[in-house]
Amino acid sequence: MSVRSHQQHPKVRNVFNLDFPNSDHLVKTLTVVTGPDMVNLTYHNFFAYKEKVTQNWAADILSIAYNPSRNNACRQVFMEKIQFKLHSSLSLAVFISILSIYKMFPADKKRVEGALASAHLPKGKGDTMKPDVFTEAAFKLFLMSLCPRPEIYEIFTSYSAKAKPYMTKESLAKFVNEKQRDSRLNEELFPRFRPDQVKALIEKYEPCSSNSNRGQISPEGLLFYLMGPETSVVILDKLAKCQDMSQPLPHYLIKSSHNTYLTAGQFSGVSSPEMYRQCLLAGCRCLELDCWKGKPPDEEPIITHGFTMTTEILFKDVIEAIAESAFKTSQYPVILSFENHVDSVKQQEKMANYCKTIFGDMLLMDPLDKYPMKPGLQIPSPAELMGKILIKNKKGSHGKPSQACPKKTEESEQPIVTASAGQEPNQTGPTNPEDQCVTGGTAGQEVTAYEEMSAIVNYIQPTKFISFDNSRKKNKSYLISSFVETKGESMISKTAVEFVEYNKRQMSRIYPKGTRMDSSNYSPQPFWNAGCQMVALNYQTMDFPMQHNMSLFEFNGRTGYLLKHDLLRRSDKKFDPYCERIDTIVANTLTIKIYSGQFLSDKSVKTGVEVEIIGLPGDPKKKYRTRWSTTPNAINPVWNEEPFVFEKILLPDMASLRVVVHEEGGKFLGHRIIPIEALQSGFQHICLRSESNMPLTLPALFVYIEVKDYIPAAFAGTVQLLSVPISRKRILICMLMPNLEPETKAPSPVEEADTTTGTQDTPPTPEEAPPEPEPNMDSPSPANTISVEAEPVPIIQPSVVGPIQSVEHVTEPEARPNTPDVDPEAALATELTPDPKVDSTTCTDPNSNVDPTSNVDSTLDVNSNVVPTPDPDVESTPVADPAIAPVPPSEPSSSDPAPEDSTPPDDNEGNTSDSSMSRIYLKQLHAYSTSQKFGHTYTFKGFSLF
Repeated sequence: MSVRSHQQHPKVRNVFNLDFPNSDHLVKTLTVVTGPDMVNLTYHNFFAYKEKVTQNWAADILSIAYNPSRNNACRQVFMEKIQFKLHSSLSLAVFISILSIYKMFPADKKRVEGALASAHLPKGKGDTMKPDVFTEAAFKLFLMSLCPRPEIYEIFTSYSAKAKPYMTKESLAKFVNEKQRDSRLNEELFPRFRPDQVKALIEKYEPCSSNSNRGQISPEGLLFYLMGPETSVVILDKLAKCQDMSQPLPHYLIKSSHNTYLTAGQFSGVSSPEMYRQCLLAGCRCLELDCWKGKPPDEEPIITHGFTMTTEILFKDVIEAIAESAFKTSQYPVILSFENHVDSVKQQEKMANYCKTIFGDMLLMDPLDKYPMKPGLQIPSPAELMGKILIKNKKGSHGKPSQACPKKTEESEQPIVTASAGQEPNQTGPTNPEDQCVTGGTAGQEVTAYEEMSAIVNYIQPTKFISFDNSRKKNKSYLISSFVETKGESMISKTAVEFVEYNKRQMSRIYPKGTRMDSSNYSPQPFWNAGCQMVALNYQTMDFPMQHNMSLFEFNGRTGYLLKHDLLRRSDKKFDPYCERIDTIVANTLTIKIYSGQFLSDKSVKTGVEVEIIGLPGDPKKKYRTRWSTTPNAINPVWNEEPFVFEKILLPDMASLRVVVHEEGGKFLGHRIIPIEALQSGFQHICLRSESNMPLTLPALFVYIEVKDYIPAAFAGTVQLLSVPISRKRILICMLMPNLEPETKAPSPVEEADTTTGTQDTPPTPEEAPPEPEPNMDSPSPANTISVEAEPVPIIQPSVVGPIQSVEHVTEPEARPNTPDVDPEAALATELTPDPKVDSTTCTDPNSNVDPTSNVDSTLDVNSNVVPTPDPDVESTPVADPAIAPVPPSEPSSSDPAPEDSTPPDDNEGNTSDSSMSRIYLKQLHAYSTSQKFGHTYTFKGFSLF
């Protein structure tokens, strides 16, 4: 949609006498342009009695039409639109026609009739009803009867009490925190839902007031919640302008158009200035103008595709269209890529004057003082160029423009007349016949600008690409080179790292190959992976690459600029798009389960869903497909198949999820492309888009999405044990493992004397109490606490992290049998997986003969000071009895080693780190920690988590 305050249509100008001298009719006109895409447009003309009225209307309509939140609204908003549309179809301005309801849902008229009857509404096609009868409650009842949701009841019963028609507040809180919350979020920064928040959800969505008052929610209330804004599939904050816009211009992906003026194919079709308006309003920031010399007598420069049968439009009309729409939806700079074939001094001067007079202050005439055009210096940022138009044109000597004939290449074997579809002059790589000198014309021969045109060129100067070494030596960030898609693909496949480094310093532009006469598009993702800034596409063709382009640039406030990933910007990092792992990035695993669809087609057909990931070459490439729906049912087909798992997405910030729906014959019904970083986890309704990426009101999919950190299969069990949140006052000390390393130090008499059958809560008498040792930071902490920032922290119960599989009490050194060396990394998964046969409340050695059911208190209570200590002389340790006094330690003999000083300090003792860490690096999984309690040495083979 486009809106303009000045009418350009000649018939309207004549009817309203808009060109009459001193007439103010022109500023009172308003034109609203609508259509399913950028080519098939409808013009709605309005005339206001005041100039200010048209300006206000234009501003308000644009703010609504191009609001990112509107196009990404929740399912509930789209249902409200349906009800409003039905209300607006009043017959005789009084009644709602039942026929309009049948037309709204044409897939199954019998089901519509039954749903109307269930909602106690008239069902005859000739019937009408008053608007106050068709209330919101009646409309919801009609929809639930027309489109039953059995999958919602299945989810509901899994969390509700058995045979209960409601879910309690506690059950709903569990559902929201387990299913609707992203597991990667830090619980301190993003806490779980509180009871008061859950209560507010029930009050908002539960239709039955009695249930709401009791803190209960029905299946209908759960459905309304899953259709509300709290469960939007897109993170809405990502839609707003959320990226740093102060980086140099080469650090951004720029939404770019190829041969912007064309409305159809590259060889024949209509050229239109309206395409420039539509592209600009869609957020495009780089437009292409193929400029050619005009014919006498006017000698007005024209825009056309040279040596083809496409129509011609005036250069001046295009400049006016750009000036009118350049900054209506985005204030960030616009780049005009001139392909200049005008070899006339007079006409080049006209072009320069049109740019100066029509653009005015919007045209960037001179470089900014802060950013001189010198080698080694970067060019300004989008934020510093806001509201400015930059010209990309060859800049040369101020004489007659050069017309050197480039050499013919191997791919220049097509007929000359059809070869101009994808040519880009004066660039390396495969060239088309337009790159040859042709008698009687300058096809493919871009000329260097004369003085007037050179004066308006600054930060975007095209140059012939020679080599990466040559560009690195020149180090001029204001130079830009263009590459045909085939040349760009070759460079990425052979010299990907060098291409990425080149794009960190200066800009590159990619354009379609010449054989795309139907104006089809290439996939932009490989070039975005290499950091290419201007990936120019044919906007008149809404194919899959164009849908991907439109979906990606919908984010960051539709500015037309997206900040490249850190790996594609920093000079101290190297990035290879073909890598299989990235050390500094945590890969993601995405799981999606397709449950059902709603109103997928206006016909009763079988439907199916296809899911894929678009990202790096190393990302999962498999396309998953559901089975075709069992019956021809487009209103509420249910699949409920096994989840689709994309196991290892290397760089989630540069990957997208694509979901597309087809009917059984292969016809496209709808799609959605969403960046992985903008996906919400949980049960979601995905509202589908048309081929031109416009929101569809009725069609939607109900899915479950889970995005989590990628964990190799060998460590899956380990991470599951370590996934227990770490609170502020509890620290997980270690997990005990079965194969324990013995200490070689023999126990001293003091240690043997210190072995007791129990402890008591009352402290010993002063005569019995041993002298208090001097504080030593290297020695183990007393009692059953460890010292972390001077705060004693109790030992966590073993049941928190899983069963303790063994504890070995070492009394004297023993000769261990020779065992083969085992790779700890290979055995890690099996060692750390708890034995399901071992009770989590026992602490026994599976290799011993100890009866696990004996009277042994093997749990470590975080609130108790009782620590069980095994006795080497008995088979099991009895429960600590407060009535039994502890045995005071005997005096050590002179021949005994010192009990404390003889043991080397534990390397891990006292080490701490942030308790709110969100990643557990795999290299930490092989840590070994030792601990000493009451003079007895226990060796734990496991992990220290602090």
